[in-house]
Amino acid sequence: MSNPVMLVVMGVSGSGKSTIARRLAEALGYAFLDGDDLHPPANIAKMSAGVPLEDADRAPWLDAIAAWMQQELAAGRSAVVACSALRRAYRERLREAGPGVRFVYLEVDHDELARRMRGREHFMPPRLLGSQLATLEEPDRDEPALQVDANGSIEATVARALDGLAQQGLAREPRA
Repeated sequence: MSNPVMLVVMGVSGSGKSTIARRLAEALGYAFLDGDDLHPPANIAKMSAGVPLEDADRAPWLDAIAAWMQQELAAGRSAVVACSALRRAYRERLREAGPGVRFVYLEVDHDELARRMRGREHFMPPRLLGSQLATLEEPDRDEPALQVDANGSIEATVARALDGLAQQGLAREPRA
């Protein structure tokens, strides 16, 4: 691929990042990375204990994700990454991976986020939702990101994301 694309599916815990990103990667024939897989054990232990991460905790994690993204882009491969990317500074760090980096922001209502977090097994406990929302700096018009309503089903969210990406010319038509 001459102009590879790196789609970063972002949002707070419970927004469906991993599931939606994986489905987008499958539909588009792109590689996939779940950013959670690159968290160092200390970060996972901290979150599992109900302690929010700080910028210093996130820096090496974001560097590892950005390095993977840069490697894929340099090899000419498109990919989809699931990463919270809660602050603008985090997204700017990820953008340094290359010119093909684009963001897909999954927007979900608070009550739906809480419901989802209560119904899953994950190292991020529901009691950290408040800290995630407090940390979140939503992309604004100065920071391009495809905003996708992710309150509905997985299938509907993936369809909305694919439609939005196609309208922006950021992804080829999904495979049948």
